[in-house]
Amino acid sequence: MVVNHKFYIGLRDINSKLELTNTGILACLEDVGCMHSEIAGYGLFNREVTRKTWLLLNWKVEVIKRPLYNEVINVETWSRGMDRYYAYRDFRITDKDNNIIIKGTSKWILVDIDKRKPIKISDEVGDAYFPENNSVFEDNTIEKIKIPNDYISVINYKITKNMIDINNHLHNIYYMDIAKEALPDELINTEFNKFEIMYKNEIKDGENVKAFYSKSDDIHYVVIKSEDESIIHSAIKFYN
Repeated sequence: MVVNHKFYIGLRDINSKLELTNTGILACLEDVGCMHSEIAGYGLFNREVTRKTWLLLNWKVEVIKRPLYNEVINVETWSRGMDRYYAYRDFRITDKDNNIIIKGTSKWILVDIDKRKPIKISDEVGDAYFPENNSVFEDNTIEKIKIPNDYISVINYKITKNMIDINNHLHNIYYMDIAKEALPDELINTEFNKFEIMYKNEIKDGENVKAFYSKSDDIHYVVIKSEDESIIHSAIKFYN
């Protein structure tokens, strides 16, 4: 089953060049993925019945052509399959002429709301999504981001209530915003055309975190850690 939805690119989703930002891209992908879960019967409206929710582990996104303000884009998503504990979802964004301009893939786990623990994905859940044998990337593996040993700079960041989602932890998209804040000043307005995000440990309301910046060749890394640096919350990788 392929689910699609058209999005109008508004003022809040663009940068100074009037281009759709990476944060805006993730918002579109997230919304259409949620639409699919509602159709499958495992979305937000069914949480009280199923007592299950999906948590995101990884993003991998590539921008081929960045759309502009006032454009209408079509966002498509489908389940690429599920194994025992992991679910894979792909995305494709096309312009008004049906050209593919953005593609992405993601990795998820299913969590028991009451126990707050990952659970096995049953055939019943998997079949409800009608998986497609189709991948947007030739290599559809999602590799772990290697955590750098050395860092160039670090910033402190406080999590506020408006950043918390329905699962009572930091909303996935805000990790991108923290990472952009950690980039050097000369890169702060750069929208990298390829990026990956790896989520490891949740962040709660009111927590203070540190975002460490590192660079290797032409790849930029931001690693978000707890205030005492004992917990790695996320790693973000930017490149072109």
